[in-house]
Amino acid sequence: MVTTAVNESKISLLTQDLAFIVEQVGEESWQDFRGGRLFLTGGTAFFGIWILASLQAANRAYGLGCQIEVLSRNPAPFLAQFPEFASDPFIQFTTGDVRYFTYPKGSFTHVIHGAVETRKEAPPLPVALLDVLINGTQRVLEFAGQSGVEKLLFLSSGAAYGTIKPSRNGVSEESASTLLPQDGNATLGIGKWTAEHLCHQFAAQRALQIKTARCFSFVGPFMPMKGNLAIGNFIADAVEGEAIHVKGDGTPIRSYLYVSDLMIWLWKILVHDQSGLPVNVGSDEPLSIQALATLTQQTLSPQKPIILASQPSNDAPRSFYAPDIRRAKETLGLKRYTSLQVGIAQTARWYRAWKSLTAAEASQDDTPQHKSVEKMTFVCDIDGVVARLTAGNDYAQSTPNTEMIQTINALYDAGHHIIMFTARGTMTGMDWEAVTRDQFKRWGLRYHTLKFGKPAGDYYVDDRMISVAAMSALSKGGL
Repeated sequence: MVTTAVNESKISLLTQDLAFIVEQVGEESWQDFRGGRLFLTGGTAFFGIWILASLQAANRAYGLGCQIEVLSRNPAPFLAQFPEFASDPFIQFTTGDVRYFTYPKGSFTHVIHGAVETRKEAPPLPVALLDVLINGTQRVLEFAGQSGVEKLLFLSSGAAYGTIKPSRNGVSEESASTLLPQDGNATLGIGKWTAEHLCHQFAAQRALQIKTARCFSFVGPFMPMKGNLAIGNFIADAVEGEAIHVKGDGTPIRSYLYVSDLMIWLWKILVHDQSGLPVNVGSDEPLSIQALATLTQQTLSPQKPIILASQPSNDAPRSFYAPDIRRAKETLGLKRYTSLQVGIAQTARWYRAWKSLTAAEASQDDTPQHKSVEKMTFVCDIDGVVARLTAGNDYAQSTPNTEMIQTINALYDAGHHIIMFTARGTMTGMDWEAVTRDQFKRWGLRYHTLKFGKPAGDYYVDDRMISVAAMSALSKGGL
């Protein structure tokens, strides 16, 4: 049984994998980031956690001094989960939406763009997904062009191929896409394909190296363990269930690359790929979902049965999703370092430790004051609080105070009611509502009500006042 201390870092669960990534990427490749500055979107999801953790590990191993700026709509919960990122002086978070974020100041050397519309409670609507993939990519490209970026890695998807015909070697980068605009299941692929096209056109016009990684299926720590991913469900079933459940008939064909191998590939593609062409990223060893369930069973829980939701039909088409990785092997010398069986075992080992650690944290926080937090209403000023003060009260030039935005977003997420109350326009009679709402949207501020008409004053006296310093302390000491 794996046991962990309550105060153990969640990233420390990855120590061996991170050391392996740093070693295999190699000191020569890591030198590309010495003194650099990397901008990362999608940094709080599965890939993003590993990108952050592996570059952090390389920073420490080689003293690279590479700064990392992470864009997130709501970084506060993530940083509460991973304080090792919050306390790292080389890692900063920018609050904003990828479609209209405010550009961080200064120059950058690298960008990794992996943002995609996600919702834990339900799949994203097609329009919202396309908006993020297309308009978000355009925004990131424009930012890269203005910030002196030398290399940009776009994290695309094997979904860009559309329906893939079964083959021995998998789908190659030269294969034509079969995407159809009327296909309701093609939104991710169409969005990624269009974003790739934007990247290609932008690279043709600018002195910017854009690398495209078409990512397939993966397994490893921090992947979603219960949801739409078969391998995550199988591992969770093997660790804590009575049986391993296959939701369909087990006939679809997939392949899986372990996440440490994925990171090695992505870093080397970003640094070394010169082709300007997409590179498939994944395993070239396909197997059926039923065979995957059997491998998981044999690796983790031989005594547990496998239950198929339905029996295979000879008439049904067989879904296939696996890459041909010859380009990655031949042009970049990439390979699969970790067998699928080892990847399953290591993911299960992490999952047990993760469950133990999070359960210990939950029991530590399980006090009466945490169980019944009173829902309150917070009335917040704008300028000097979520917006930095501007000369002459030219609110159109306001810039966000990201620390306070994170604090207010955390209050919002905890169920409190947020009212933004401002004196903008009280003295001049100017209407600042459209400008203010657009700023809140770009800055990622979450609130319930925006009110104008607050009297302009030098001081406000109230028995329920919380100072800006006290508000800031909320994000450090808890709600």
